[in-house]
Amino acid sequence: MVHNGVTREHDGSVFDPLIIGKRIRAQRLARGWSLHDLATRLERAPSQVSVIENGKRELKLGELERIARILGVAPAELLRPEAPSKRDALEIALEKAQRGALYRSLQLPELPVRKSLGDDAIATILALHAELLRLHEQRAATPEEARRVNGELRAEQSRAGNYYAELEARARELLALVDHTGGPLSQRRVAELAAKLGFTLHSVPDLPHSTRTITDSEHMRIYLPLGRSGADSRTPVLQAIAAHVLGLPEPADYGELLRQRVETNYLAGAVLIPEAAAVEFLAEAKSRHELSVEDLRDEFAVSYESAAHRFSNLATEHLGIPVHFLKTHSSGAILKAYQNDDVQFPTDALGAVEGQIVCRWWSARQVFRTEDRLSPFYQYTDKPGGTYWCTSRIESGPSGEFSISVGTRFDGAKWFRGRETTRRMRSSCPDPACCREPDAELAERWQGTAWPSARLHASLLAAMPSGEFTGVDRVAVLEFLDRHAP
Repeated sequence: MVHNGVTREHDGSVFDPLIIGKRIRAQRLARGWSLHDLATRLERAPSQVSVIENGKRELKLGELERIARILGVAPAELLRPEAPSKRDALEIALEKAQRGALYRSLQLPELPVRKSLGDDAIATILALHAELLRLHEQRAATPEEARRVNGELRAEQSRAGNYYAELEARARELLALVDHTGGPLSQRRVAELAAKLGFTLHSVPDLPHSTRTITDSEHMRIYLPLGRSGADSRTPVLQAIAAHVLGLPEPADYGELLRQRVETNYLAGAVLIPEAAAVEFLAEAKSRHELSVEDLRDEFAVSYESAAHRFSNLATEHLGIPVHFLKTHSSGAILKAYQNDDVQFPTDALGAVEGQIVCRWWSARQVFRTEDRLSPFYQYTDKPGGTYWCTSRIESGPSGEFSISVGTRFDGAKWFRGRETTRRMRSSCPDPACCREPDAELAERWQGTAWPSARLHASLLAAMPSGEFTGVDRVAVLEFLDRHAP
C-alpha cells in the first residue's frame, strides 16, 4: 500500500523509497554491475532503474521481490530501515531536505548529489538547513500556536473525563513512601517525600523570573523562590517531584511543554488530594446531596482552585457526574477551561478557548458583582445547549482577581449544595446580541465621540524565552545553577 511517498506493508510498517533505492544501488555495486547491467536483467530502461535507485518511484511488492531475486538477496534485506552506509545516510538526508517545504521556500536551485560533493560539505549543508528549520519553527511558536496545542490537550482531557489512572497510580506510590493515606498533606510530609527521593530543598532569592522551580538532578537539589507571600510551597515542590518521577525530558517544543505541565499539575494534585480518601469523602457528600468544592478544599487544606481542579478529575470517573471548570480573569477572559458536560465555551477560529471572553451572564462573571465574598455563589444559566448550574468563587493572584467556577448540567445539580438557588440568568452567546453588542441607544448617543486608549497586556507582544530549555531563559537558568552548585 502506498501513501504520501512512503511504501506501506499490510502489517502497518513503513518503508522509505529513498532507503530502498540506496539499498538496491549498494547491492548492485557490490556485484560490480553497472546501471545498464541491472536494467538488462530487469528488462527495463536504465533511466527507469535510476529513478528507483534515487527513491523517486515507489515499488509494488511484486516488483521489490523480483529485484531482490535478481540481486540474490531476501526482500527483507532491501527493506531494512537503516541506510547502507554513512555516506548513503547523508545523501538521503540531503535529498529529504531539498524536498521539504523550507528548502523550496528559499527558491534555491536543486543541488545534485554527486560523488564530487564531499561528506563534510553535505554535513555542513544539513547543519545549516537544521538551524534554518529551528529558527522557522521558533518563529512559528506564537501564542496562536500555543493556544492551538492547548485546544488539542483540552479535547484529550474531555475524552478521558479528565481522569488518568496511570498518574493516580504514581500518586499512590509517592504517598506510600511517607505512609500518607488521607487528610491534609503537610509541608513536613512533602519535605520528607523529597528527602525519600534523594532531594534537598533550597529557597533562594534569585530564582530566574521565567521559572517556578529549578531542579538540579546532578546534586539532587530543588530550588524554590524565597519570600512568596501567602503562596503554598507544597505545590511547586510536588510539581518538581512529579517531573522527576515521570522521567520528563526537557521539552522540545511548546506542545510538549504544555503536555508536561498538564501531567505534573495532575500528579501534584493527586498527591495533595489522594484519590481513595477524596472519593470516599465525595461519595459520602453525594449520598447526602451535599457536594461542595469548598468542603473538599477545607478537608485537604488546599486552595479553592486546586480543589476545583481535583474535583474535575474525580467527578465523572467516580461519581458519574460530567462537569466543567473555568478560571476567568475579572476582565472576562478565560485563563483555563475544561469540560465534558457539553457546555459550549467561546472559541476563536483555531478552536482555542484561552483568552476568549466569557458571556457576562455566566456565573464566572456574575460572581464579580456580588458584595458577599465569603459565601459561595450559585447560579443557573439557560444556555443554547441547555440549562447549567454553576458555583463560583473569587480568588486573587499576581495579575489581579479571577473567578474559579465548577458547573454541571441541570440534571446533575441535584447532588450539589446550592442547588436550591433562585438566581437564574439567560445567555444566548455566541449570538452577538446577547452581550457583545452595545445598547442601540447608547451606540447612537456616543457614535464618533468615544475613543478609549487600550491597555496592552505585556504578554501580547512579548516572545516566550526559547532555546534548549523551552519556555525559560536558558542563560539565566544555567548561570543560576552554576552560582548555587555545592
